[in-house]
Amino acid sequence: MEKGDIIKLQFDTYTDDSKLVETTDEKKAKDNGIYDEHSSYKPIVTILGSGRLLKDLEDDIEKANVGEEKEISLSPEKAFGVRDTNNVRVSSYREVERSLIEEEKRAGRSGKDVFAEPGKMVRIGDKYGKILTVTAGRVVVDFNHPLAGKTIKYSYKVLEKIDGEEKKIAAIIEINFTKDNDKFNIETGDQITITIPDSAKIDDSWPLAKFAIVGAIREYVANKTVIFKEIFEKRAEEKKEEEKKVEQTQQANATS
Repeated sequence: MEKGDIIKLQFDTYTDDSKLVETTDEKKAKDNGIYDEHSSYKPIVTILGSGRLLKDLEDDIEKANVGEEKEISLSPEKAFGVRDTNNVRVSSYREVERSLIEEEKRAGRSGKDVFAEPGKMVRIGDKYGKILTVTAGRVVVDFNHPLAGKTIKYSYKVLEKIDGEEKKIAAIIEINFTKDNDKFNIETGDQITITIPDSAKIDDSWPLAKFAIVGAIREYVANKTVIFKEIFEKRAEEKKEEEKKVEQTQQANATS
């Protein structure tokens, strides 16, 4: 395999004490007490060389064969870095609470009954951190990566190298837009036409995802014109007044 290949990958992530911290396997997540109902447990799709995975992990995957089970251990310096005390900061409770509510709403939830508590993850500005302590009006947040300072072991298997324009485009959509990505209709030829599902039309994240998808298609699939198509079906014609009255009479007779 080489940079630019689009692959489907299953993996487990362990710390150096053999603790499972991340997996694409739902059963393993439940068995090890790390299951998150908001996470999707399935093989991931990624593009080698795109920077979505750690560099040394990507380099190791390039030497793997499809179906081969492999392991690699990475030192903190090559994984998620060493812990930096400067990344532990104090924020106001109000700022943290507001950020938690915004994150809930971005995930499509109501944002009600959200409050800061130790252990929760929060995004402030462009950084994610873990809440360490909560006191009156003050919250201590650790912005180090949760796995900073740890040696990481990856156990992985490349399930598939994705080939063909339509399959590659579908994979790129899956990488960049997680909602109903299997409902996009893709047509290829001299140009690429992508019909988007209704859910994307009203999703705030779609405009940015669209540009990322176009860029990835041109870089990893083909330099073609890309057309996004939105279809709004006509409304069903309203029934005539006479038909409505007949239906109402029939319903009344049926219940009498």
